[in-house]
Amino acid sequence: MPSMIEPKLIAGNSNRPLANAIARRMSMHRGMNVGLVEARVERFNDQEIFVEVFENVRGEDMYIIQSTSNPANDNLMELLIMTDALRRSSASRITAVIPYFGYARQDRRAKARTPISAKLVANLITEAGVDRVLTLDLHAAQIQGFFDIPVDNLYAAPVFALDVEHHFKGKLDQVTVVSPDVGGVARARELAQRIGCGLAIVDKRRVNPGEVAEMTVIGDVAGQICIIVDDICDTAGTLCKAAEVLMEGGAKEVHSYISHGVLSGPAVERITNSVMKSLVITDSIEPSETVKKAKNIRIVPTAPMFAQAIMNIWSGTSVSSLFDADTLGPIYEGMYSRG
Repeated sequence: MPSMIEPKLIAGNSNRPLANAIARRMSMHRGMNVGLVEARVERFNDQEIFVEVFENVRGEDMYIIQSTSNPANDNLMELLIMTDALRRSSASRITAVIPYFGYARQDRRAKARTPISAKLVANLITEAGVDRVLTLDLHAAQIQGFFDIPVDNLYAAPVFALDVEHHFKGKLDQVTVVSPDVGGVARARELAQRIGCGLAIVDKRRVNPGEVAEMTVIGDVAGQICIIVDDICDTAGTLCKAAEVLMEGGAKEVHSYISHGVLSGPAVERITNSVMKSLVITDSIEPSETVKKAKNIRIVPTAPMFAQAIMNIWSGTSVSSLFDADTLGPIYEGMYSRG
């Protein structure tokens, strides 16, 4: 190991349950209590954010756990201000652990006079003093290149593969993985290869932004258990429509695996009333009580994967090893049996 400095975790307000779960998981790894550094992250009456760290962090290897989910601007500012507080307190290295990277959908100029907000956010994070970023399933892989610091992008696909193999044991020959659009084919293909099943695509055509005019299934889904795979589910309109189209195409069942459950507006109601038998999301965004109570929404924990990734970064070992299901299997032992 390059240093005997222990890793230290600190968290903002975006997803405290996940931060606590990562700390508990690291405690199991270390054989010693790994808690969150005591700090206060609060707001003045005019909603200015104030951060005060109550522990000495001089020379420490710090990991800030903070998703930039709704409210995206507040959570992003918390991350930047916490980084500044740690940098001015002489932390030796600051790693931003961002389970959900907001603004990632604005990764290119789709039309004239529009911003590339993902690049702007990358600049803000870098200039604030972050030395490394650890995140999960970036909406677009090229966002890693927007940073001038190392970025470790974890993938939910290996965990989803374990979940599919566990819940559809004995029926994998009936499973077809479906991409909800042409742009997500690579993500769907990866999961299909991991579990050894077929691939289909839902081709959607839009007349106006946010308005789908027509959907066509490319591939044979008749009699199949269809699993839709995507990185973000926001209002769930397109997802629920894709599920309907698949059922009309003869699918036996439709399930969905989504990395980041944004689930804004009418999303939960749409999913509850949809033809989908289940929607599986990760806890990269803290689920609301409505999401937790939804009968057909299930949450897969990411704390085991993030805890191991943090330990690997701290010890200078491979993070990409976590892309292998054989590596993640023991980490998720107790949840999934592959026997």
